[in-house]
Amino acid sequence: MRRRSPTSQSSDDSMEKGQGKNHHPRVWLLASLSGLFWFLLLYFHFVVLGDNHAHNSPSLDPLSLNSQSISTPQYVPINRPIKLRRAKIEIHRELARPNASLSNAQPPNNSRRDPAESYPFMRALRTVENKSDPCGGRYIYVHDLPPRFNEDMLKECKSLSLWTNMCKFTTNAGLGPQMENAEGVFSNTGWYATNQFAVDVIFGNRMKQYECLTNDSSLAAAIFVPFYAGFDIARYLWGYNISMRDAASLDLVDWLQKRPEWSIMGGKDHFLVAGRITWDFRRLSDSNSDWGNKLLFLPAAKNMSMLVVESSPWNANDFGIPYPTYFHPAKDAEVFSWQDRMRKLERKWLFCFAGAPRPGNSKSIRGQIINQCKESKVCKLLECGQTAESKCHSPGSIMQMFQSSLFCLQPQGDSYTRRSAFDAMLAGCIPVFFHPASAYTQYTWHLPKNYSAFSVLISENDVRKKNVSIEERLNQISPEKVKEMREVVISMIPRLIYADPRSKLETLKDAFDVAVAAVTSRVTKLRRDIIEGRKDDNFIEELSWKYALLDEGQREIGPHEWDPFFEIPKDGSAESDSSSAEAAKNSWKNEQGQNT
Repeated sequence: MRRRSPTSQSSDDSMEKGQGKNHHPRVWLLASLSGLFWFLLLYFHFVVLGDNHAHNSPSLDPLSLNSQSISTPQYVPINRPIKLRRAKIEIHRELARPNASLSNAQPPNNSRRDPAESYPFMRALRTVENKSDPCGGRYIYVHDLPPRFNEDMLKECKSLSLWTNMCKFTTNAGLGPQMENAEGVFSNTGWYATNQFAVDVIFGNRMKQYECLTNDSSLAAAIFVPFYAGFDIARYLWGYNISMRDAASLDLVDWLQKRPEWSIMGGKDHFLVAGRITWDFRRLSDSNSDWGNKLLFLPAAKNMSMLVVESSPWNANDFGIPYPTYFHPAKDAEVFSWQDRMRKLERKWLFCFAGAPRPGNSKSIRGQIINQCKESKVCKLLECGQTAESKCHSPGSIMQMFQSSLFCLQPQGDSYTRRSAFDAMLAGCIPVFFHPASAYTQYTWHLPKNYSAFSVLISENDVRKKNVSIEERLNQISPEKVKEMREVVISMIPRLIYADPRSKLETLKDAFDVAVAAVTSRVTKLRRDIIEGRKDDNFIEELSWKYALLDEGQREIGPHEWDPFFEIPKDGSAESDSSSAEAAKNSWKNEQGQNT
């Protein structure tokens, strides 16, 4: 056997020893890099992400009307930067880049903390993005007001009107007594003798059934103030000084401003409802001879949204919602059945009018309308008076006339609007308006912007100057167009009625649902504008009616065909329009005649 030489063995040993000497530094290098990698990874996870989660993961209110656990999404805010040590920035970026959820939520180019995180309404705003939450962006927080602001008024219901005992009208959750259907004009269920000023209590009771109430105000898309503002002022409109008329409003504002919820947005996320026209809350001075209270002129109240049955074209803090009709269904099937019935009716009259003349009002066109109707063979007239025998005081007689007519004339009442317009549309009758403030600039949440799709506008100036024949104007509309318009009106019925407050429609959205959705959308948009720094420095409040008619995303206003209808008074201040206050006073006087 051949033996290795000592030289060869020594050479091999030295190579092995050399390799061993080189092996240990490499192991230490790899171990060090691996340790650094894990150190940085753990640092990134527990320090950076742990900080974000600790600040942004909400503890949710477990209460829900649906008896379900509704959770908001775990949210990593857009543009929120990662705080890194300067020497390790590049390594951290490399570690963060493979994480798709983080790279999408946190653009790597940002190096500053997102100021949006400082806004106290961010938690509520995040719920909008949670598609798995049926109440995301829809939560309502209701202030627990002292009972003097609402329930105590109902206990003193006899004092709510000078001429009407409101006690019977506050029964059945504000719907009033149930009506009989002796003449077959109504459905067998869902019909009540509802007072036209009862929205305060109807809306408040509907809110108690709202499916997205929350006890956690930080989740709320809007905050409801259950103050019966209409009932409050109704008690003191006649024979009381301004101190008495303003007392509850001032007390309410003082109470709200002391609440932590108010400080979030200074009241801009708050809303309340009043079942009266806006002019009852816009007293022009502190003279006892002036009309109403000054609720809507209070600085704090200007931040809130107030829903009224008639709003001001020149002010931005009120919004029109429908007058209540007599129909308050408890189920979708009741609505569908009524709509089908209105489609099948034969309508023998071309047009009709129910109302009383206004001989003391030189601007009223009711006298001309009554004369034209009397002279026409295709017009049905219910001329109203103050006597108890007048058929205008009978809901059955009025609804029967509307159901038998193609068009229903709706001139201004004592103020711009009338409950009659909603009774007519409920009957499937196409409304004819003579001023855009009677509907189009009022109920922008509930009516289509394309007013010609469901109604006819005839300028009251043309009627006053006898430049137009109403009969000829309506006869110019083809039967096919009339059928299309009537179908639009009938399809609108669910949005114009208030469902029974003791129940809830299954799939349909009623006037309450539409109004609440509009309020929450408005607050959400305002919050996003605040975050993104959007301000409309060119906003002109005296032209508020124009902004309500703008298309989505449109901000600029210009000349409008309705400008002549809304000319600002000669003194330059729309708020000092004394004719509006006079209209409110006349409206109140004519409650004796059911405001026909």
